[in-house]
Parts: sequence; C-alpha cells; structure tokens
Amino acid sequence: MAEADLALSTEQPIPFYAAHAMVLHGWALVEQGQCEEGIARLREGIDAYRATGSEIETSQWLALLAEACGKAGRIAEALDIIREALADVERTGIRYREAELNRLEGELRLGRDEERSEMCFRRAIAIARAQQAKSFELRAALSLTRLWRDQGKRDEARHLLAPLYGWFTEGFDTADLKEAKALLEGLGA
Repeated sequence: MAEADLALSTEQPIPFYAAHAMVLHGWALVEQGQCEEGIARLREGIDAYRATGSEIETSQWLALLAEACGKAGRIAEALDIIREALADVERTGIRYREAELNRLEGELRLGRDEERSEMCFRRAIAIARAQQAKSFELRAALSLTRLWRDQGKRDEARHLLAPLYGWFTEGFDTADLKEAKALLEGLGA
C-alpha cells in the first residue's frame, strides 16, 4: 500500500502524502526485517514531512523511527529520538502520542535501567488515563505488567491489567488485547 501511495503521490505531486507514504514504506521495511533500509526511508519521509511545514504527525513518525532504531539495536539513537519527539510534543502541544512515547522510552530502557523503565510506564499510564486513551493505557499497562511479572510482582501485575482488560467490550482479536488475555492467564487471573 505504501508503494502504491508513493507512486500516486509522485504522479500527482502532493508533498504531504508523498512524505506520509515514505514513512509508511520505511515502517513496512522495518517490519519485514530490513531495518537499515527502513530506517533510512523513515528518516527521508520525516524530513520530507517536515519540509511541508506540517507538525501534526511528527511525534507519531518519530515514535516509529525510535522503535525501528530500537529493533536495530541502536538504543542510544532511539532514546535521542524519543527526547526529540517529546520536545516536539511540548513545543507544539500536540499530545496524542505522548503516552506512547513514554512507553517506548520505558521499553528501550528495559534491561538497562528497570527503575526508569517503570517510571516511564507509570507516566505513560497516567497520561493515557488523563487523555481517556484506553488503547494507549492498555499498551503501557502491558509493558508495566510484563516488567512486574518478570520481577515476581505477579499480584501487582494482575491487579493493574485485569480491570483495564475488563473495560474493553470489543476488539478482542487485536494484538494488544490478545496479549493482555495471555498475560492474565499466565498470571492466574
């Protein structure tokens, strides 16, 4: 789909959509295991997007780039990108990805600074709750639940995740809700 979008935006010069398609193409490459090529394409798309003057999607695209760098083992670079994205959130006031950025920072710090990871996950949960963004709250809770499970805090993990999972009435075929169900089953809920 990203390649089709790129072709269309090249035929009909629409810089915003061309940048969007470049970012999505880069992300698709990363998901297919072509991390370095995907990261380069993500950067190209982000640069093209910024050249349009739009700032609506910047934090979302930077989150994808940070996650891609993390997958490639480029943790320091990924953390720099998260800082840049959070600075953009503060500068623009566009906060809809703020919880996810904090969650990603926590994920990137796992195995290096568990205390800071937990702080990031808690902050992500608090932001998502304040925004009434249940999907982002669930993602952050999943991250914190896995951390607590691995630390032997099974009761705390279950008490965090069970009520949140119970809030959902549909979408049980999505990856996050499938993971939540499996985690809860593993925790004895």
